[in-house]
Amino acid sequence: MKYLTWSEEQEALAYINQAAEIALQATCQRAHCGCVIVENDEIIGTGFNSPPGEKENQRRCGNDKNEYNKKVTDKTCCVHAEQRAIMNALIDAPDKIIGSRLYFVRIDENGKPIHAGKPYCTICSKMALDAGIYEFILRDEKWVCVYDTDEYNTLSFEYKEII
Repeated sequence: MKYLTWSEEQEALAYINQAAEIALQATCQRAHCGCVIVENDEIIGTGFNSPPGEKENQRRCGNDKNEYNKKVTDKTCCVHAEQRAIMNALIDAPDKIIGSRLYFVRIDENGKPIHAGKPYCTICSKMALDAGIYEFILRDEKWVCVYDTDEYNTLSFEYKEII
């Protein structure tokens, strides 16, 4: 992982702000997230988190995650912003996704970008690796972080929630 500085950071923040605009469409009841995938200064995929196919009847946000079998690895009811953006890029720009950058953001109740947290989603990291995305870009408490997608995937599998 590396931190971006100066002009690289400003460019990344512009894409993070665009992802924050997309996150305004999220209907998840737990968090609002947005994602853009960029290749050669062109946004090739976008996504936000919400139930599959915008089917609000698929919502299970109120379910206790402990009631699911341990084989259920993703206990959220929403398609992740990263998943939607990857699918969007694979449909609209399949020839551009290899070597691209994925920018992910969470927003607060006022639509402002907030700390994204440490890499933890193995589903999204595996999907990004398989699609050929080169880097994950996140905003932490103070900086913009760049992770090689392989590193992001490794860190996702090592994630331990501190309770």
